[in-house]
Amino acid sequence: MTSTVPTSVPAGPITFRPLGPADLPMLRGWLAEPHVRRWWNHETSAEAVERDFGPAMRGEEPSEDLVVEVGGEPVGLVQRCRWHDYPEYVEEIAPILEIPPGAVTLDYLIGPPGYTGHGLGPRIITAAVAATWERYPDASAIVVPVVATNRASWRALEKAGFRRVASGDLTPDNPVDPPLSHVHRIDRP
Repeated sequence: MTSTVPTSVPAGPITFRPLGPADLPMLRGWLAEPHVRRWWNHETSAEAVERDFGPAMRGEEPSEDLVVEVGGEPVGLVQRCRWHDYPEYVEEIAPILEIPPGAVTLDYLIGPPGYTGHGLGPRIITAAVAATWERYPDASAIVVPVVATNRASWRALEKAGFRRVASGDLTPDNPVDPPLSHVHRIDRP
C-alpha cells in the first residue's frame, strides 16, 4: 500500500475543533513525521499521546488542544493556554520577559508534510489569534516563545503580525537545540 503526500493546501476556511479520542491516531502520525518530530520531540506511542493529550481533552487541564481544519480537512494542531495557568512557565520566562496578566500562548504544528512551505502556517496562526481574542475577551496579548533555530516557526509568527520582543535562554523541547529562544508577541487590537 502506498500513501500519497498532498502537494497543495486544501481550499476553504480555517476552523478549529477540540481534539477528541478518535483524533489520537492521526495526531500520533503527525508527531512521528520528521518535520514535526524535529521540533516537538514527542513520544508517539498510544500511551504517551494519551498521557500527554488526554488530560486537556477530558477537561482535567486548563490548556486546549485544537485540531486545525481547512475546508473540513484536518491539517494540524494548535495548543492554547493562559500563561498564568502554568506558573512554572511564567517563572522560567521571567528573566527575559514579564508576562502580562491574562496573556495567552500558542503552539502549533502542520501535520501532513506536503502542506508545509505553502503559507499555511501564517494563515493558521492568524486564524488562531482571531479565535483567541474571541475565546479570551480579557486577554491583552498572545506571547509565543520559539527556539531560535526554528526559523520557519518564528517567521510564520512574524508573517501573522507578531513582533519579536525578547530573546533569551529557555529549555528547548528538543535537547539537541541550544536554549536560545525568540519571544514573539501580538497585542489585542
